[in-house]
Amino acid sequence: MKILHLADLHLGKILQEQSLLEDQEYMLNMILNLIKKEDIDVVLISGDVYDRSVPPAEAVNLLDNFLKKLIKDIKVKVFIISGNHDSKDRLGFGSKIFEDEGLYIESRYNGKLRKVELEDEYGKLNIYMLPFVKPIEVKQFFDEDLENNYNLTINKIIAKENINEEERNIIMVHQFVTAGNVEPERTESEVLSLGGIENVDVSNFKQFDYVAIGHVHRPQRIGRDTARYAGTILKYSFSEINHKKTIPIIEIKEKNNLTIKLEESIPLRNMREIKGPIQELIKKENYEGTNLNDYIKAIITNEEPIYDAIGQIRKIYPNTLKLEIRNSKTINEVQEQNLNLENLKKKTELELFNDFYELQNNTKLNDGQIKILKNIISEVKNEAD
Repeated sequence: MKILHLADLHLGKILQEQSLLEDQEYMLNMILNLIKKEDIDVVLISGDVYDRSVPPAEAVNLLDNFLKKLIKDIKVKVFIISGNHDSKDRLGFGSKIFEDEGLYIESRYNGKLRKVELEDEYGKLNIYMLPFVKPIEVKQFFDEDLENNYNLTINKIIAKENINEEERNIIMVHQFVTAGNVEPERTESEVLSLGGIENVDVSNFKQFDYVAIGHVHRPQRIGRDTARYAGTILKYSFSEINHKKTIPIIEIKEKNNLTIKLEESIPLRNMREIKGPIQELIKKENYEGTNLNDYIKAIITNEEPIYDAIGQIRKIYPNTLKLEIRNSKTINEVQEQNLNLENLKKKTELELFNDFYELQNNTKLNDGQIKILKNIISEVKNEAD
């Protein structure tokens, strides 16, 4: 059986006030052609189908057309779980009706992992579907306190299941999956909690032949080759300029016989950075032969002020989304800001609050206020420990 793994489509995404719907439609059409070419049997979409819980109508129509072509025209089976950006109710609407057509949507955990059994010449293949969950959302299904612990929550969800490890098992999941102390590489386009609170260790999924993960935007393995973030189909921030977007294609035969091919995806418009004096950036020989419709971050290095810099750049690159001035003056400003930040890091909580109080009231804390504040800080620290 051949399986194509997608995640984090973020349909309806807007970047710097620029709608990416046209780019997303182009990529989905490319994926349709890839599915035909590779003779794919199953498509997995591991969450964050939409960019926000109330997607624009154009994004809904785009998904509708994509799914129609997958199911009606190409006749592949499609599995979708909800991500943290999706509305569970909106994404799950009509899911029971769609199953007869080969579209399986699991948007909410209801106390048991959803399992769909498929069959091929090698026997049974089980697709387990685990939508994005928070401990507080599922605590009613467990006797013990999950303590807002994401790793414990996922561990308990899987432990409830009777998974036959003699059979071929795949799980779809949309969580921040890590491998011990190793975290996946992230980008600026993701909003993920820091400090390890949402970490889910990949060892929780050891019973599964393949772990189809969504949530992190850079395509990558985590812990083992058969546990992968599909990543986004497009670059959604300038921190991804040097990333290569790939689509995993999994071919699974008999148990323990699984191969993964990464198919590079080429967008309608790339995202890239140009840098230099403005007179060089707008010189014909320096941009001739490039895609002028790419999404551009322009870094101008002139020391002197430039009249209508963004206007001059956009005459050549109409999709310039970001412009920075980077010269000796701005570098000094950044260095000064970093120095101030380092000085702040050296101050105690009491010193920081005293500085803030003085800024707001034009006077320092008195001895009585300092004593009260010390007690509060001490109590908070004790509770945290």
